[in-house]
Amino acid sequence: MLDQDFTQALQGLRATFNDIRTVVDVDALEADIARLSEEAGAPDLWDDVDRAQKVTSALSHRQAELKRISEVGQRIDDLDVLVELASEMDDADAEEEARQELASLAEVVGQLEVQTLLDGEYDARGAVVTIRSGAGGDDATDFAEMLMRMYLRWAERHKYPVKVMDTSYAEGAGIKSATFEVDVPYAYGTLSVEAGTHRLARISPFGSADKRQTSFAAVEVIPVMEEAVEVDIPENDIRVDVFRSSGPGGQSVNTTDSAVRLTHLPTGLVVSMQNEKSQIQNRAAAMRVLQTRLLLLKREEEAAKKKELAGVITASWGDQMRSYFLYGQQLVKDLRTGYEVGNPATVFDGDLDGLIAAGIKWRKRKDDD
Repeated sequence: MLDQDFTQALQGLRATFNDIRTVVDVDALEADIARLSEEAGAPDLWDDVDRAQKVTSALSHRQAELKRISEVGQRIDDLDVLVELASEMDDADAEEEARQELASLAEVVGQLEVQTLLDGEYDARGAVVTIRSGAGGDDATDFAEMLMRMYLRWAERHKYPVKVMDTSYAEGAGIKSATFEVDVPYAYGTLSVEAGTHRLARISPFGSADKRQTSFAAVEVIPVMEEAVEVDIPENDIRVDVFRSSGPGGQSVNTTDSAVRLTHLPTGLVVSMQNEKSQIQNRAAAMRVLQTRLLLLKREEEAAKKKELAGVITASWGDQMRSYFLYGQQLVKDLRTGYEVGNPATVFDGDLDGLIAAGIKWRKRKDDD
């Protein structure tokens, strides 16, 4: 029989969900969808391709957000019915199903609650994630590939579509770098807490001395921008290199030099793209990412200048933010939040929600201080 604790937990879950609906402002969300749907249905919409893409992207994001909220609300209503049925029929199987559904819903509502903390300027946007290997030789490039798989498995668990935009394979194991896009609502706000330097400590599988090896990889996360009109890049500031797309071991995957590498000469920023079929498409995708990086760099510099003028100088950019220990005591520890996971295998298999939620809450507290 479902006890008082179960009843209280269900009541608390519904109260939390109602608070989430209030913060999200479902009525305003529905009004936005109605307005964007009307714009998307205009017969002359695609006369302006850039505007059309912006409208349809915004509509898709808001529809996905409303669908997620609506589906959770329906699941809570269905659970109420299941609980009533289990009580009336004294059905042990129905009671067990209700307990399992309550636990599942508690996890989903918890994720939604964390999402309400994502109120930054770009938090609601999709994300472009770049992983780069650091110091550590083959161990570092292997670690970079492990991180890549970790994030792809995380996206797969949530049924988020992922578009791999560029991969640079190492001569030995793993990858030198990789860039991929997760274009779903709040992907940037969620994944941006993963940005920083990640550290792996393990017995190296590439050495013969069975010694502990420490290696590093950097994760960069930027928002997907429909258009980066705030950054004008003179042609003379960019070097464009074209090359043939390649896979592991340098094997060609096409017969044309369609891959594009843009180098911003004043800053040294480099963006490579090889996912699209044509050189023109790859150049356009690379330019969007470069514009976004320059926009964010400009804002970071402005923020740093303000802090300097205020007498507060911090050096946190690039600092190690998480360690993965794969020897002795198996452990993943976030050095900002103190959050720990005692089973690294599950983390590398995409179970990141606890670490991400802790990071979002830590950032919110930091911003509020």
